[in-house]
Amino acid sequence: MIIRLGFVLLLVSLGMVYSVRARKLTVVASLVGGGVGLLIYLGTGFTGLALLGLFFGLGTAASAWKVADKRRLGLAEANKGRRTAGQVLANAGVAGLLGLLSWQYPALAPLGGLLLAGSFAAATADTLASELGNVYGHRFYNILTFRPDKRGLDGVISLEGTLLGLAGSAVLAVAYCLGVGWGPALWWLPLAGTVGNLSDSLLGATLERRQYLGNNAVNFLNTAIGALAAGVLWWLGR
Repeated sequence: MIIRLGFVLLLVSLGMVYSVRARKLTVVASLVGGGVGLLIYLGTGFTGLALLGLFFGLGTAASAWKVADKRRLGLAEANKGRRTAGQVLANAGVAGLLGLLSWQYPALAPLGGLLLAGSFAAATADTLASELGNVYGHRFYNILTFRPDKRGLDGVISLEGTLLGLAGSAVLAVAYCLGVGWGPALWWLPLAGTVGNLSDSLLGATLERRQYLGNNAVNFLNTAIGALAAGVLWWLGR
């Protein structure tokens, strides 16, 4: 147990150093991310930690993909894509809380792991739908009115972006099933991720556009809704 925990601490530390040196996270963000990663491992083991790494990898790759085109269109992330502590908590805070809950109450760990996967499925779907949808989308619509709207605005979606987000959730679902075994989670998680992603767009078109909520708050709610959707599907499938 001690050797395994030491290995995890080394793994997390290496990830923190890499994220700072590669300018993917600020120093404070890397410390927060390391703490979140440790909680995830303590509650859900290597499967949860792998989902965190997979989300981070897919999100980083999507943000960097055709970044010159995004900058030209004014769609690139601020701070050259270097994420802050607030952004880390917005995308992985729910997972960290679920990891803590699963650690303190081991009987809930199987369900906690599924909810955690649902939160990462939603975060991945949202990130890929935004970062890649803005590149490959052809027609962009306001999610409330379904009328054409400006690419990149809060609450604007495209078919291509939504499908790419679904694909990202499916990758998370496969990774989760590789860790815990094949089952209905293989389709629960893509569905939960898409529900979270579309909910993010709805919040963006309403509360975020009116400046009642910031982007970090919307992303946090997106992951919470993804986790909740996975829990509802689990409950319906019992």
